[in-house]
Amino acid sequence: MQDLLRFSDLPNYAFPRLRKLLKDIKPPGDEVPMHIGEPTHRFPNFIRQQILENLNEFNSYPPNDGTPSLLSEISRWISRRYNTPRLDSEKNIISLNGTREGLFNAAIALSPQSKNGKTPTILLPNPFYQCYMVAAKAVSANPIFVPATNENGFLPDFSQLPKEILDQTTLCYICSPSNPQGAIANEKYWKKLFEMAENHNFKILADECYSEIYREKKPPGAIESLYKFGVNPERLIIFNSLSKRSNLPGLRSGFAAGGEKTIAELKKLKSYSGAPCPVPLQFAAESAWKDEKHVENNRVLYKEKLNLADKILKNSRGYQSPEAGFFLWLKVSDGITATTELWKKFGVKVLPGAYLSNKNYKIFEKENPGQNFIRVALVRPIHELEFGLKAISKYLG
Repeated sequence: MQDLLRFSDLPNYAFPRLRKLLKDIKPPGDEVPMHIGEPTHRFPNFIRQQILENLNEFNSYPPNDGTPSLLSEISRWISRRYNTPRLDSEKNIISLNGTREGLFNAAIALSPQSKNGKTPTILLPNPFYQCYMVAAKAVSANPIFVPATNENGFLPDFSQLPKEILDQTTLCYICSPSNPQGAIANEKYWKKLFEMAENHNFKILADECYSEIYREKKPPGAIESLYKFGVNPERLIIFNSLSKRSNLPGLRSGFAAGGEKTIAELKKLKSYSGAPCPVPLQFAAESAWKDEKHVENNRVLYKEKLNLADKILKNSRGYQSPEAGFFLWLKVSDGITATTELWKKFGVKVLPGAYLSNKNYKIFEKENPGQNFIRVALVRPIHELEFGLKAISKYLG
């Protein structure tokens, strides 16, 4: 019998799967890319200046955990954004080379090899950011995909899980505002999740990378509820980055913040395996966390795009306007068929929802919750989006 590699049963990543699906289909005209959430708004001009002023720092190895001034600025931003006490920038925060690094490494650093003498469980929303699943598999944990559907407000209801699974849980990934549905976890949701984490002894990994793209009301952060309800700080790690907030996905700069012991474990792992952000880019990141004007301008542009989507799709079957983020999660008869037809008839490229979710026969005995959805990214210039949204409206009927 052939030995299987650790990731033998992993499907190909979403975008290679999409390329394979569409490769033999010729679109009728120019491509309208609405499949990937890559920001296209201008990043602030001061980023260039910061990099130029610090070019000589490319001659030095960067601090693994982040420059002191960057960590201090991140601490100020967290306190300002969530109206919470200042975190100790040295003990409670670590700089990341994009949040994917931290979301993946958190499982390696923080999930034990066993819990109660058994294989540990890691909880994931379903649909999910693909990094969560591969992190669980990397540490040989059992990933449990918990549906985030219209019935539960597009946020996973972890309380429906059996006690024996919760007792084996070491980590719980949660994204708010959620990708791809744009749902926001409120204070009541966080309180309930913290209670479960305390009762069953697991940590919460809160992916908040879309926190600054919203319509009117700021999405509450997990750390706000942690302080309000007096939760042990070691229960929570929050993750955020400049990719969406500041239109800087190429800068690869994010952070994780949490309890002192938790962050110490992340730092220990990163000292061996991390890829720190170059110092000139850390100075640029520091300046971005300091400034809110460009974030406000960015939010205005996304509001225009979300309002355009509402205007064009408001009468389409099953349309639900997102609370936050820049994705639409649109219900269709079949996501793969819809993706193929939109590409073939209009040259509009979207992503099948099934590529972002998974079946979970062990617990829920249901189909893939993304099977009947497509994800649409509202990141392109507005004239392109208008064409794409009208094509989608025509397809949806």
